[in-house]
Amino acid sequence: MAISPMALNLDGGLDLANERSVDISPAGGSRVSVVIPTLNEERNIGWVLEHLPPLLHEVILVDGRSRDRTVEVAVAIRPDIVLVREQTPGKGAALRAGFAATTGDVLVMLDADCSMDPAEIPSFVAAIEAGADVAKGSRFLAGGGTVDISALRQLGNGALLRMTNLLYGAGFSELCYGYMAFRRSSLMALGLRSTGFEIETEIVVRALRAGLRIREVPSFEAERRFGVSNLRTFRDGWRVARTVLSERFTREATPDITMVAAGSALKTDSLSGS
Repeated sequence: MAISPMALNLDGGLDLANERSVDISPAGGSRVSVVIPTLNEERNIGWVLEHLPPLLHEVILVDGRSRDRTVEVAVAIRPDIVLVREQTPGKGAALRAGFAATTGDVLVMLDADCSMDPAEIPSFVAAIEAGADVAKGSRFLAGGGTVDISALRQLGNGALLRMTNLLYGAGFSELCYGYMAFRRSSLMALGLRSTGFEIETEIVVRALRAGLRIREVPSFEAERRFGVSNLRTFRDGWRVARTVLSERFTREATPDITMVAAGSALKTDSLSGS
């Protein structure tokens, strides 16, 4: 069913991009693939797609059995979108399917609920082109921020962050935030297995184990515009903690991680610092 973009109800909520149009410079030569997992996001996906920067190599939409018009809305607004249908439930399963479908050099993962500003994508790509293997968004660096985190979630995030920094010798300002970009070759070598929200943490800790260069990028998180989040604070917090611990104390690295680590040196830094 074709749906005219003009007929979509995309009003309301916070206009993060303020109608900005930001080009991704071809100077670095990167082909940028954006992966967007969706589940019943028909009222949000249009805004996200309309605010993507130009000159992207491809946009991959991974739909997890939506019961609404998410797919129809996406195709109407962006006919060139690559559609992947994933039957296994969970954000991790959707992202892994999307990553596998990409053909670009740099991959960006972006939520479909309008909480992440698509206009920030060039900052993440710039971090990769400057030498990082993983560009990891942070709401807690200068220039970042959030209006979408409860006191309980902030407390839990802080505890998980301290545990991760202690166990892995890292110095991150943020852990549980899913706005990230990667070199495709580095990401695909990590052998990801998670099916839920904990995939964001699995990526970070496996990259740490592999000695990849990780750079934090300031990012602002807005409120979801429409609908209700699928995140469950206690269930997903436990899955993140389990991932941090199990990855740290697994005796043998996977062959892919060992191969990646052979030529890399661990480096974590921040675009906001010197």
